[in-house]
Amino acid sequence: MTTQTTRAQDNAGQAPRTADADAIGAPPQRPTLVPAERYYSPAFAALETQRLWPKVWQVACSVDHVAEPGDYFEYRCGPYSVLIVRGEDGALRAFQNVCRHRGNTLCAGTGSGLRELKCGYHGWTWDLSGTLKRVPNRKGFGALHMSELPLHAARVDTWERLVFVNLDVDAMPLSEFLEEVPSDIAWNTLGDFRCYATMTIEVDANWKTIADGYSETYHIQTLHPELRRCTDDVHAPQVIWGHTGKSEQLYGVPSPQLKEPVSSREVWDAYVYTQGALMGAGEGTPLPEGRPAPGETVAEVIAEHIRASAVARGVELSWASTDQLLRLHQYNVFPNMTLLTNADHLTVMTSLPGPDPDHGELVMMLWARMPPGSPRMTPADVRMPAGQADPGVVLTQDITVLAGIQRGLHQPGFTHLTLSNEERRVINMHRNLERYLDLPESERITGGETP
Repeated sequence: MTTQTTRAQDNAGQAPRTADADAIGAPPQRPTLVPAERYYSPAFAALETQRLWPKVWQVACSVDHVAEPGDYFEYRCGPYSVLIVRGEDGALRAFQNVCRHRGNTLCAGTGSGLRELKCGYHGWTWDLSGTLKRVPNRKGFGALHMSELPLHAARVDTWERLVFVNLDVDAMPLSEFLEEVPSDIAWNTLGDFRCYATMTIEVDANWKTIADGYSETYHIQTLHPELRRCTDDVHAPQVIWGHTGKSEQLYGVPSPQLKEPVSSREVWDAYVYTQGALMGAGEGTPLPEGRPAPGETVAEVIAEHIRASAVARGVELSWASTDQLLRLHQYNVFPNMTLLTNADHLTVMTSLPGPDPDHGELVMMLWARMPPGSPRMTPADVRMPAGQADPGVVLTQDITVLAGIQRGLHQPGFTHLTLSNEERRVINMHRNLERYLDLPESERITGGETP
């Protein structure tokens, strides 16, 4: 069976899309109110540290970071540090990143060629399977049993080329936590993508403030006016599964909210300006002369350009329809991850807590589709403050507004966020957060009741 046939069957198995479904769905009886202090309260952040972060699956890195024996990656989330190691036997393992002697961090950053885990303070040494092998001047400890002091294990698992960790060794399986996401996007063979870079951006905002920005499309009409000439921000159906949710948006068409006609050239120019890197088109690339031809849409011209760009890196996309190339599928995975993908694009973003509730990090994993069976790319990992980040027009606009939102949340008259059903993926994050934190009824969100 050919790859193209397999993909066609996968696509046929998807639930039919409702063309007129919008991002709002059925309006609630009244707005949903979320206490603003959740975004800046030290007590609330401490509760997250205690009850949330040690209990949830979190995407830590890509398989490309830890592809070969001796590769390692340190994942940090608040005060927690998890060390992910590829053993000599090829197995992927994760450990709490702490020496069992005096608590020193064993390994920092990411790298390769690791043969053992040796504490740089007193020299206690474990092998890559977490077994204690050497203790200098061991007789000074008396009856110290090496077998009783392995590294503390953490859960580790993969989905496609994403590596997830969980400090709770009794946590539900990752496959269960991800719910419908893997099957819903199976047609897109995410395993053919390779991670080529991660960008960590330090932001003056709470991790939830960051996450909210990639959990709704309500802000497009104001914050991203350029997108309205090349994106349908109305017919953007959403679904909630539990820990996860999804939104879809079609590009290559103008927003139905625009009252004036939008020409094909204007759609093309807007797409090149906001998404040009995804189609291998530099800023100002003109619409090809005579296109779109009679009976052809500008979306089909964009899709053709994307396919031609992919050929340059040996990727064949003839199997992908125009819809598969231009409809962005955005998946939210509680608490802090979003995955954006179409047939030739994959970006994974997470938001992490910073040193205090008013600071956080936006981490972007950047991927490229490669020919099946391609070797890993060794990702470049960069870190920068928000003021130096320029990940593209749209994401830069998203980042620029975050510090102002965080300041606004502190204002004494602002006690609650007032949320629309169009922001229900934000609401769903808060409902899951309430479950993990076991908040009393008096501290939970209110409103949002269905008719």
